[in-house]
Amino acid sequence: MKPFVPGRLPAPINWETLIPEIGAANRALAHYEGSLYGVPNPEVLLSPLTTQEAVLSSKIEGTQATLGEVLQFEAGAEPAEKERRLDIQEILNYRNALRQGEQALKEKPFNLTLLLDLHSILLDSVRGRDKGRGRFRTTQNWIGSPGVPMEQADFVPPDPLHLMTYLDDWEKYYHADRPDALVQLAVVHAQFEIIHPFNDGNGRLGRILVPLFLYEKKLLARPMFYLSSYLESHRDEYIARLRAIGTADGAWEQWIKFFLSGLERQALDNASKARAIIDLYGRMKTRVLELTRSIYAVPLLDQIFERPLFQTNHLKLPGSRQGSFNLIRTLRDAKILSVVREGSGRRGQVLAFRELLNLCEGRDVV
Repeated sequence: MKPFVPGRLPAPINWETLIPEIGAANRALAHYEGSLYGVPNPEVLLSPLTTQEAVLSSKIEGTQATLGEVLQFEAGAEPAEKERRLDIQEILNYRNALRQGEQALKEKPFNLTLLLDLHSILLDSVRGRDKGRGRFRTTQNWIGSPGVPMEQADFVPPDPLHLMTYLDDWEKYYHADRPDALVQLAVVHAQFEIIHPFNDGNGRLGRILVPLFLYEKKLLARPMFYLSSYLESHRDEYIARLRAIGTADGAWEQWIKFFLSGLERQALDNASKARAIIDLYGRMKTRVLELTRSIYAVPLLDQIFERPLFQTNHLKLPGSRQGSFNLIRTLRDAKILSVVREGSGRRGQVLAFRELLNLCEGRDVV
C-alpha cells in the first residue's frame, strides 16, 4: 500500500447539499453559547465536563480510566495498576493541553509551533513519549491492527518527505476566510487526521483542535465544547467517513454532514447538561447559605463544583482550618457530600458531591 496523497485545500465541496446541516449546526452552537451567557466563572462550573471530555477523547484511543478515577487520583488516591496510572496521566495531559492552547491563543493566532507545543504536552510522561514528542514525524507511519506490516495497513498517511508542504497548506486553510466556519472546521479536522503529522497522539490532538478553533473564530467565548462523546459513540462511522475522503465521489460532503450532525447533537447535549449544572449550582448556593450562614459558603461551593471529588486537606478557604472542617461537616451531615474514604493521620478525608458527578456522567457512578 502506498502513502496517501491528500488533495489541496480548499476541498471540492457541493455547498448546496450541506445547507440543512450547516443551518442546524450553527443554530445549535449558538444555543449552547447562549446557555452560558452571563454565567459567572463557567470554567469553574463546567470543569468536570472538561475533564469528562478528556476522559472520552482518551477512551477513543484505548484508555480505560473513568472520570471518577481521575478525580480520585487528583484527591490523592493512587491507582493500583501502572497502566491505569498512565491512562489518568494521558487524560490530565489532554486537559492541560486544552488550557495551554487557550492561553496561547490569547497572545497570537494558531500556528504550527503551537501545534508542536500541544503535542509535547499531550505526550509528556505517558505512552508514546519516546515517539517524537513535540516533533513532526520524519518516518512513514501507518494505521492498522497491532503488528501488521504497512502492506496490510488500513490506511497509510502521506510520506514524510512532503509532510511540511501538506501542513503549510493545512495551516493556511485554517486561517482562510471561508463561507462557513463549521464546514471549515470539519475540513480542518479531517485533513489533520489524514496528514497524521505525528507518530503518536494524532487523534487526541485533532479533537483538541475542535474547541480551540471554535474559540479562535469567536464562535465560543471559551473553548469549552465537548465532541468526544459523539465521536466515541459513532466511532466506526467516524473512522469510515474519514478514510473515504479522497477515495470516493461525494466523500467530503458525507464526512462534513457527519461532522456537522455531531456538532449539532453535542451542542444541544452540552447546552442541556450545562444548564442542568448551572441550575444545580443555583439550588446548592441557596441551600448551602441557609445551612452554614457563612461568608465562606460560596467560595467553598465553587471549589466543590470545580472538583466534585476532593480531599479535605486540599481545600483552600480563608479563615481557620477548623472553620473549613465545620463547613464540610455541615454539608456532609446534610448528605450533600458523601464520604468516599475516611481520613487517617495526615491523609485527609475524601468526599464526593455525588449529584454533580452523576450529572456529568449521565448515570450513577459514585
